[in-house]
Parts: sequence; structure tokens; C-alpha cells
Amino acid sequence: MIRHCVFLRFRDEVPSSVRLSIYGDLEILCAKLPGALMIRSGPNVSPEEGMDKGYSEGFILDFDDAAARDAYLVHGEHQAIAGRIVSSTVDGTNGVFVFDMEV
Repeated sequence: MIRHCVFLRFRDEVPSSVRLSIYGDLEILCAKLPGALMIRSGPNVSPEEGMDKGYSEGFILDFDDAAARDAYLVHGEHQAIAGRIVSSTVDGTNGVFVFDMEV
């Protein structure tokens, strides 16, 4: 299984409605994709002050395997959502941190 973790530094002026819309669209997409097992999103709730490096929220997707993850990455709907994310984060792609691991 592949756990796809994405942490975000949204710009302050991006309203919560836009953030929730992004997460909602990711949930809709993942419900359609073979091999997408679950998605969770939300704010960082760690008590470790300063360790978040400004990444205040994010989402995690679990996939059956790397092939399912790779199909998600090139999917047209994912590309559109990713564009919305990048345009909403601090300094574009610098406001997005992606970490995938096998579990």
C-alpha cells in the first residue's frame, strides 16, 4: 500500500470555503479511482510548536499500490485540483510538501 501525504501552506487570504472545496473535490475524485482506498484531510493538530514549518493543513490518500497512485497523479481531474492547490498556497509549489511511503 502507498500512503500519499500532502501538507499545505495556504495563503492567509484563501477562504476556508475554497480549501474545503479542494478537499471535497479530492474526495469525489478518489471515490471514482480504482485502487484509491481512503482520503482524510484537515488541519495540523500537533502540539509540537514550530515543527510544522508553516504547513498548517493537508490530506492523506491511501492507494492499493504504486500503480494506483501513479494513475491518480496523471488523472486530468487530479491535475486540475493540483493547479488550484498550487495557486492557493504560499509561493506556489513551495507551499506544498508531498511525501509518499509504503505501508
